[in-house]
Amino acid sequence: MNYSTLKKGVVASLVALMGATSLVSAQETSTPSSSAKVFGGRAQYRTWNLGVHAGITSPIVLLGGRNDFTNWDVNLGYGVSLRKQLGHAFGLEANVMRGKISGNNDDATGGAQYGVKSFETDFGYAADIRGVINVATVDFLRRENSVNFILHAGYGLLAYQPTTVLANGTTNEQQPVNGDKYYKGAYIPVGAGVKFKVSDNVSFNLNYTMNFVDDFNVNGVVNGLANPNFDKFSYLSAGLEFSLGSKAKPNLDWVNPLALMYDELKDPSLRQELEALKNRVANVERSIEDLKKDSDGDGVADQFDKCPNTPAGTAVDGSGCPLPPPPAPVVAETSTVSGWEPIQFEFNSSVLKTEAYPVLDKLSANLRENGGKVTANGYASSEGTAAYNIKLSRDRANSVKTYLVNSGVNSSQVSVKAHGESNPVASNDTEEGRIKNRRVETTRN
Repeated sequence: MNYSTLKKGVVASLVALMGATSLVSAQETSTPSSSAKVFGGRAQYRTWNLGVHAGITSPIVLLGGRNDFTNWDVNLGYGVSLRKQLGHAFGLEANVMRGKISGNNDDATGGAQYGVKSFETDFGYAADIRGVINVATVDFLRRENSVNFILHAGYGLLAYQPTTVLANGTTNEQQPVNGDKYYKGAYIPVGAGVKFKVSDNVSFNLNYTMNFVDDFNVNGVVNGLANPNFDKFSYLSAGLEFSLGSKAKPNLDWVNPLALMYDELKDPSLRQELEALKNRVANVERSIEDLKKDSDGDGVADQFDKCPNTPAGTAVDGSGCPLPPPPAPVVAETSTVSGWEPIQFEFNSSVLKTEAYPVLDKLSANLRENGGKVTANGYASSEGTAAYNIKLSRDRANSVKTYLVNSGVNSSQVSVKAHGESNPVASNDTEEGRIKNRRVETTRN
């Protein structure tokens, strides 16, 4: 078989493959085959594939180039592959094959050139790692692919033993000088192929690979020592590939990510979740508006307004209720301010009780509206030392002043005086009396 015959055979094979592609594509389904998610990761797919293949080998490639023999033969090759699919369009494949190549110089003058009539080279192994690009995974025309076209290239090691028949008829079985059975040389596999989907677990593959060897002696001849030919060989193979892993997962080889993305975006449940989210946001916005609503304009939201419909301009407290009118001023300079009962405290404490707030709010309103000055007189019961009780009574008086100042009363309007345990209003011999003595009285200056 010569080079021209190979070209014709390859062209015929490509035409047949294109026809098969059209037939299989016409039969493909339009229903999505998996529930995988676009960004779900590789774990949701089957990504390991084991293949077996067999085909024909020859000592030439489609790209042509110089050859050491005028004629070449077709021989058998076979092997296995293991591929890890890393993405929709790319994987790494380990490939091992065995076989042989052969050729002769029957068409040369005298039936020989470079002193050699023919050769036959056995491959102990050809092992390589190659990247595999799936160029048909993203298909804008079809939801699911039944035919994928691939390209592959890599790097490997070839172990070979050439045997030549010299011009004088002598057979020369060549071996390395180190005593090994095989010579070894690096090679680069480059090729293309087509995969037909038989089922979710099986595919039928056709591949053509050109192997460029970084050596001159694969065919047993090193011609023209000043400018030798790098040897090469091709492998046209067919085989089956089996997807490994759980059958419940789709095979990543055949998943179209564009169709997957479209199905996710069109998922009715996703749209329902979006609408439900919009409704929840709208409800929250309405609730916020209700919380801010103040129908009577008194500065207290309706939700917290205990006295709704307060007339405009009315001074109100924190609950939205009108503040009582201020008491008439007391003429006596040293008497307790009329209407303001003493502020009581817990034992050994200067912290204001919550029941004191209304009394102090009224006093604050009186001072802010009518002016004047008051003195906060602090007292204590008889427990503890006299010095400590003076300090405790001063702290209690300062607590009253701090509350009034924080409510808007000018600091200069309130003075503080500490009386300690003097001037009790009840007996310190009983707990009931001591409770009444822990107090602050406000007097107008």
